[in-house]
Amino acid sequence: MKQFLILFAITTFSTFSSFAQKSIPSVEVKTLDGQAVDIQKITNNGKLVILSFWATWCKPCQLELDAMADLYEDWQEQYNVEIIAITIDTQRALPKVGPMVETKGWPYTILSDANQQLKNALNFQTIPQTFLVDANGNVIYAHSGYVPGDEYELEKKIKEAAGK
Repeated sequence: MKQFLILFAITTFSTFSSFAQKSIPSVEVKTLDGQAVDIQKITNNGKLVILSFWATWCKPCQLELDAMADLYEDWQEQYNVEIIAITIDTQRALPKVGPMVETKGWPYTILSDANQQLKNALNFQTIPQTFLVDANGNVIYAHSGYVPGDEYELEKKIKEAAGK
């Protein structure tokens, strides 16, 4: 049992520490109107960026994006941060994304990773998955799942990264 706990701790630590060193790869994602964009160019823009991976069928994802929407205007003003919500909905489910975003009133840039190339490149399995990316395109924080209040932990990380 002790060996298992040690192995678990090492694996967990190495998983989190590997994100601290990782930069966003050059992977093509699409806007909701089908235009291809390189996520690396979007995240290496001199400001903090939150990448939030979600899907229309994922209720915790919707709760997280709703919670961040309540704080987003303040975050933009105080920390110059941008949120990019990236759906992993398949091509078949993609037509549901626009109406859901409109109904929710999410003020974010919405992109699609329908082929899951970016998801695979960032090597995560579950959503919601959130990455905080520094001004140079490096992942400085990663979080999987959502429970109410996680947005305040994210805000602490944003504040640290913004030097405030």
